[in-house]
Amino acid sequence: MDFDAIVVGSGITGGWAAKELTEAGLKVLMIERGREIRHQQDYATETKAPWELPFRGQGDAALYRREYPVQMLNRHFTEFTQGHFVNDAQNPYSTGADTDFTWFRSYQLGGRSLTWGRQSYRWSDYDFEANQRDGHGTDWPIRYADLAPWYDKVEDFIGVSGQAEGLAQLPDGRFQPGMALNVVERHTREAIRAKWPERCLTIGRTANLTQAKPDEGRGACQNRSICARGCSYGAYFSTQSSTLPAAMKTGRLTVITDAVVEALDYDPATRRVSGVRWIETKTRQRQVARSRIVFLNAGAFNSVHILLNSVSAAMPNGLANSSGVLGTHIMDHANTLSAMALMPGFEGHTTFGNRPTGAIIARYRNLETMDGVGHTRGFSFQGGALQSTWTAGKREAGIGADYKDKLRHPGMWKMVLVGFADCVPRATNRLTLDRRRTDANGLPLLKIDFAFGAEEHAALAQAKADAAEMLTAAGGTVIMGFDRPGAGGTAIHEMGGARMGHDPASSVLNRWSQAHDVANLFVTDGAQMSSSACQNPSLTYMALTARACAAAVSMLREGRI
Repeated sequence: MDFDAIVVGSGITGGWAAKELTEAGLKVLMIERGREIRHQQDYATETKAPWELPFRGQGDAALYRREYPVQMLNRHFTEFTQGHFVNDAQNPYSTGADTDFTWFRSYQLGGRSLTWGRQSYRWSDYDFEANQRDGHGTDWPIRYADLAPWYDKVEDFIGVSGQAEGLAQLPDGRFQPGMALNVVERHTREAIRAKWPERCLTIGRTANLTQAKPDEGRGACQNRSICARGCSYGAYFSTQSSTLPAAMKTGRLTVITDAVVEALDYDPATRRVSGVRWIETKTRQRQVARSRIVFLNAGAFNSVHILLNSVSAAMPNGLANSSGVLGTHIMDHANTLSAMALMPGFEGHTTFGNRPTGAIIARYRNLETMDGVGHTRGFSFQGGALQSTWTAGKREAGIGADYKDKLRHPGMWKMVLVGFADCVPRATNRLTLDRRRTDANGLPLLKIDFAFGAEEHAALAQAKADAAEMLTAAGGTVIMGFDRPGAGGTAIHEMGGARMGHDPASSVLNRWSQAHDVANLFVTDGAQMSSSACQNPSLTYMALTARACAAAVSMLREGRI
């Protein structure tokens, strides 16, 4: 099989690569390791009620402990969504002796675009200049101006709702109308602004449509907040609802599912990737396809796994690894519940529907002046105000009709702020292959060594103190707060391992997400990231992918690859 381009992976960035390359006229093969899921037809639990499931939506606890011990820790993992997450027993990975890392994965057509949190934020030059500024990691070879038009393109296509705020550290985008803050969030926003004008609480910028896109077959959000089941309205951005239909419309896309890529073939004579090898998981047959360019979009850690496993006489330490940094400097946001407060005085107010986004407080530390205590980067908050429901009865004493009637009504308002801290890139946080252990396909397990350091702990300590101070100023009574990060992977923002940089001696990719060592190889998922910022990275992944596709097509047409 011969193609102009092969895209490995079908998630958020793989879908974008397929769309951009096919629309540019290329014949493209997309390879997905998981099963096919068809839009609207295969969202098996989307409209089911709890009583239609064997465990009423809670799931089989014994099964989860046995086969989903990692995935069950994900708050989006339920009996409704378990089909969109991997079986841990069938997909093992290895960790270092001092590593606690929860690797949340979705192996199916669409990947984690079916289960992601949809928070979509631009990065600023505070983020792209961070490594240069404080000396951690390696300098990004791009700045915000390089990516701004690609952010525009992505936001216009996927649909991001949000509120413009004019913040230099969180650039505004091309937004659909933002969802509304509730009464407690509005009050908290004004209370914070009155005391700290530089701190901004705003609605979460989310890839949920507030205005339909009928030309693309996508309806507006129904405010169900059951997105991870799959959305037949196409109201949230997923590969199935958005980029895949656009790519298929060209007639130039071939999709193969149930196919685990084991390695890329490298031709030392041309110094190019010549093809992609995979294993058909249903038959165990090995297959190969050839192409002029390859885009790796298997997810940050899986893309690095493929590169590390693509060894040859010419590349004995892994493909595109002359620098020796392949697999190093991996990151995930350090996050924890910084503060929860009871918010009295709003008992007469409630909400209708289930808004599929929360509120955020944008980064405000270490911007123009270094005012962080013990840390040089930043942190932001996600969370919002919510009311307890009848489930509060599980923790309250009571009996009889009055007690049951009380539980029919909304309870006390609470305000929650979860801190997300920038993760400093470190060489000791890395991926390697555990060749002593193999998976069901005979491939070596990926080994993760990861730990947060003093910077992340200091940032979360300050986030805890700041969150309590802000919620108290808003009239809240803080009832809990933490300053220790969750396990690595908890933020589900794993990135790095094939970082971008100026120098081929200290980075894997150049400013076009193109391998320094292999001109026809592009890595445009989270593996390319040189730093983590403190906001969600998915929008940046997509913008970098669209930019890299345009560059690759131009290079092909000019005969440079």
